[in-house]
Amino acid sequence: MILSKQFYGSGIRSADLSRLGGHLIVLEGADGSGRSTQIQLLTSWLENLGYSVVNVGIKRSTLVSEELAKAQQGNILSKTTMSLFYATDFADQLENKIIPALAAGEIVLCDRYIYTLMARHIVRGGNVAWVEKLYGFALVPDMVFYLQVDPEILIEQNFEKNSSLNYWESGMDLGLSNSLFDSFIIYQHMIKNEFLKMKKKYHFNIIDGDRSVKAISRSLQRKIEVLLT
Repeated sequence: MILSKQFYGSGIRSADLSRLGGHLIVLEGADGSGRSTQIQLLTSWLENLGYSVVNVGIKRSTLVSEELAKAQQGNILSKTTMSLFYATDFADQLENKIIPALAAGEIVLCDRYIYTLMARHIVRGGNVAWVEKLYGFALVPDMVFYLQVDPEILIEQNFEKNSSLNYWESGMDLGLSNSLFDSFIIYQHMIKNEFLKMKKKYHFNIIDGDRSVKAISRSLQRKIEVLLT
């Protein structure tokens, strides 16, 4: 199934959408939701089917990813500065990785997309119209999956993976609680609610992320198979 590509807004003028024959598939979800594992499984599955796959994700731009990481270490970024940093990171990958890969007919698996970035901005009190316009240059994906995992389970899985909780992923900059654990739970519920609000507008596929890795993988594969036929 070849779907015509489009931008959410003004897009990138130099991009010829008629030449983008590949597929853009997005997997969203919080840290600890199992995104990376599912991306790896999907990559292997698609490559075994004979498809060429390119992986991208937020904070992977060679242009600003290191600078963004350094800025976050100080825990002083404002919501606007952080959004502009992430928008630059995303724009660089869109123009130099995603669009060229789609033009070559490849499948692009994106480990989080603009939706996480918008949700983070909105829960910090940012203007919805402003952030939607900011990401108007983004391509509309062919499929978007949101791995929905209970925040209480996310805490366990984050500790298993990193033995700690991330300051920003816990929303500590919002002053929700003096407790890192409590702040994480509150913040992740806020992010989850924003994703549920965005579901209809952006046509998310909600995936129950509280199941086994194999069960989640089978669900994703079944839905993607429809896109590929």
